[in-house]
Amino acid sequence: MNSTAFATLVQRHASGLVVSPDVFFNTRRHQIVALAARHGVPAIYARREFVAAGGLMSYDTSLAEAYRQVGVYTGKILKGAKPGDLPIQQQAKVGFWINLKTARALGLTFPITLLGRADEVIE
Repeated sequence: MNSTAFATLVQRHASGLVVSPDVFFNTRRHQIVALAARHGVPAIYARREFVAAGGLMSYDTSLAEAYRQVGVYTGKILKGAKPGDLPIQQQAKVGFWINLKTARALGLTFPITLLGRADEVIE
């Protein structure tokens, strides 16, 4: 991934970036976070792992919980359950994570009420 996309965002005066949940993006999270920081682009990510890597914020379900659910279903199938008979599962809890160090580097502040609603605030 190169910085052309981020340079274009800056050139077009984009206010921010939304990075969707995708395996391609997830495996390149450190590179994407670094490019966003280098170009001063505020971004919201689909996974908490981006915020832990230095991204600004994330609002999504837990990747670890999704993997746990996959493990539970795998166990049921290995014990003889038919996949078509298993109910569709959807995560009910959504998390919100903020990286204050990144916010400060971008010159952004979050209202205290929003910080209070975050599941985790990384200093």
